[in-house]
Amino acid sequence: MMAYISVIVLSVSICGSLAMEYKFPEGFKFGVASAAYQVEGDPKSSDRGENIWDYMVHSRPEVISDRSDASMACDSYHLWRRDIEMMEELGVNMYRFSISWTRLLPTGYPNIISEDGKRFYNDLIDGLLEKGIEPIVTLYHCDLPQSLQDLGGWANPLVVDWFTDYANVVFSLYADRVKIWLTLNEPFGICDFGYMELAAPYFDDIKVGGYMCTKNTLIAHAKAYRLYDEVYRPKYHGKVSLSTLFFWFEPATPDDVEATELAIQFWAGRYDHPIFSKEGGWPKKLEKLMLENGKNEGYPYPRLPPLSLEEIELVKGTYDFYGLNHYTTRLIRKVEPGYKPGPYPLMTLDEINVEMIGHPDWKSTELNWFSVHPKGIRDQLNWLKNNYDLKEIIITENGMMSLDPSLVDTGRLEYIRDYMEQVMLAMQDGVPVTGYTVWTMMDNFEWLNGYNLKYGLYAVDFNSPNRTRTPRESARFYSSVVRSRTLRTTYDNLNVIL
Repeated sequence: MMAYISVIVLSVSICGSLAMEYKFPEGFKFGVASAAYQVEGDPKSSDRGENIWDYMVHSRPEVISDRSDASMACDSYHLWRRDIEMMEELGVNMYRFSISWTRLLPTGYPNIISEDGKRFYNDLIDGLLEKGIEPIVTLYHCDLPQSLQDLGGWANPLVVDWFTDYANVVFSLYADRVKIWLTLNEPFGICDFGYMELAAPYFDDIKVGGYMCTKNTLIAHAKAYRLYDEVYRPKYHGKVSLSTLFFWFEPATPDDVEATELAIQFWAGRYDHPIFSKEGGWPKKLEKLMLENGKNEGYPYPRLPPLSLEEIELVKGTYDFYGLNHYTTRLIRKVEPGYKPGPYPLMTLDEINVEMIGHPDWKSTELNWFSVHPKGIRDQLNWLKNNYDLKEIIITENGMMSLDPSLVDTGRLEYIRDYMEQVMLAMQDGVPVTGYTVWTMMDNFEWLNGYNLKYGLYAVDFNSPNRTRTPRESARFYSSVVRSRTLRTTYDNLNVIL
């Protein structure tokens, strides 16, 4: 642990209510997060090239729930100074954002480096540092150049070289000031969502293309990590990892314990085990099951491409911390092959014959896959500590969506409060969490949901030419925690945090 964690029981009433105060240790960092495509806008006035989301929203506008696009989004390309002002208002000391691959390299290749793109990210990074806000930079957050997608994208093994070339340009320009890097955001989202018609490139090819993508993202991450390790770390002494979308899973019944562990390995372990485990490679039980599945389906080769011994060694250990994106917990229940719960495709993980369901006692939200179960993040953090050799975990995303644009967002405020409390309890358990990042600083273009879903601490008026940002109650609450470095909670049920 980095420092002593102070926990004070302020009061316990005669009727059973409990007031608690948690003091965050010195050095613990608070942040907010965004992604280039979701906030920057302005794909036309500079020389930014087309990416896979640009192509999809214009070629298939019907797949976006409100038929919107991100051509202006939050206009952070022009309003980045206001974005930094908001971080000052919140008092946060880190900002996670991503580089737009085609804003920096319009063709997707390093033959042309955009002066506009280079200047924009220089200005943003320098502006953050001037205010004492540490930049955490994601190299890739869902916006592959369409020129590379036309050649097969993440299913083409050459993408490893294309990504490494891109990473080299970014490191060469900004590694002197940026000390924390994420190579990829949510490989599960890139591959499984992208090849299940839940995200760009919006393919229905999870059986083959999705797993080719799985392997190629791992190799690309590893090559970028090794590049930094060999060329840039000796000069700049930064840290590199990736961020993993890791829903936590619990068994629906005692008979579902084994299925739940398999679901954890399928969802997160497929991307984590090769990097963070001591032995490396695919999770053995999952690899065997998927090989059998492929044979039974008539495929003459493994649908999950094997990792050679050289590739296992290349990927293993390519991390300096664990970047966790956590949103919700689901119960896992075994189902018969071919079972379809509908209507949301990921309610069933067909590959391993399990269904994800909610718990009747957990608070529900407007989306059927998103339940509120704060203790899940503590259980998940402890699972990570017990299964991998981790010296540091940064929560790179945690937040709650809503369809309600109201500034009085009690549900989001309580979500942040209760999840932060469970993070503190996990730190008491010995989990080395060093930072917490809210998704997201402000409402943005939320992928297939367009502007309907609101995750922001700040509301954004998307009808305003100035994209006016207004703090919600959750922003005021988060700011009070950050500035005081203290989380205060009151519960009527003493069992709620246990």
